[in-house]
Amino acid sequence: MSKEPGTLLSAEDLPTSITGARAWRVRYSSQDLHDLPHEVTGIVIAPVDAGTDLPILTWCHGTTGLGDAACPSAQPDPARELTTYFTAESSRQIDYGIPGLQRLIDASWVVCATDYQGLGTAGMHQYMVNRTNARDAVNMARVVRALVAEAGTRLGCMGWSQGGGTAAAVAELDAADFAGLRLVGTVPMSPGVPSIALRHPAGPAAALVDPSTPPDSHLVMMLCGFQAANPSALALADVLTPLGESIIAAAWNDQPVHHLNDTLARLFRLRGPILCEKPGNQEAWTAAFAAGSAAQQRPSAPVLVCVDSFDGGTVVPVVWQQGYVDAITALG
Repeated sequence: MSKEPGTLLSAEDLPTSITGARAWRVRYSSQDLHDLPHEVTGIVIAPVDAGTDLPILTWCHGTTGLGDAACPSAQPDPARELTTYFTAESSRQIDYGIPGLQRLIDASWVVCATDYQGLGTAGMHQYMVNRTNARDAVNMARVVRALVAEAGTRLGCMGWSQGGGTAAAVAELDAADFAGLRLVGTVPMSPGVPSIALRHPAGPAAALVDPSTPPDSHLVMMLCGFQAANPSALALADVLTPLGESIIAAAWNDQPVHHLNDTLARLFRLRGPILCEKPGNQEAWTAAFAAGSAAQQRPSAPVLVCVDSFDGGTVVPVVWQQGYVDAITALG
């Protein structure tokens, strides 16, 4: 029998290099945008002897992959400051950790970081399905209140890239999703919102309009994530060639985002197209993208959008980021 969303299923102590803190790796119950139950893992870091009624910050990580090889909490020393893949210090294939963690602990915040469904738990990750990812982030905060007696009800949210879209969607969840938590604000950094990406096929989505371009792993994973969230309405054969389907079947659980990107680019050059030239079932795909994306309703709390404008957007094109800003501004 499925558990109430936000139910703590297990917790184990984690060592952490963050001073004045204690940490756990947890497993908990959540649900997707269609209310279907699933389990999720993640980490909780709490200050020691910091008083009571402490605010909670739920961190929404950026893109890591579709399966277990991309699980942030399964990396060495996960309760740490953010370590990004594209740095000389990185020894892993994904970004993991939490930016500003020591400062948050010093300021007496309890911090939690969901892995999202499918990254460390059964099934393919519903990558970029903003509303599913947002529910995982909020249900993680509900777990904090069961685990950390000093935690209060004030909730803040912060996320980058994929997690930026998640943080945006957190402010659009229903009041019932918060179960007594009070969202005080959310910070989407370089937010990735799928419905906006489809309207502006630039950057990682460029292959949608240029068949000579190898499809970026972010795009292919987004298609896979939405099919995983809508298995009765969507099929990968609508959008991927047999070659594309075979690559995903073999690689989704074992190749994190950058490894998969290299695989797609090489096999595109050697063996041919990965995306269908004429996608099928487009109306259903468009509807699914709209239902799973942020920027669908007026946010329920203040939103601070941080735009990454370096070189047109390091990963998320500026036109996508500005598209989100324009959309929520229009919503009021």
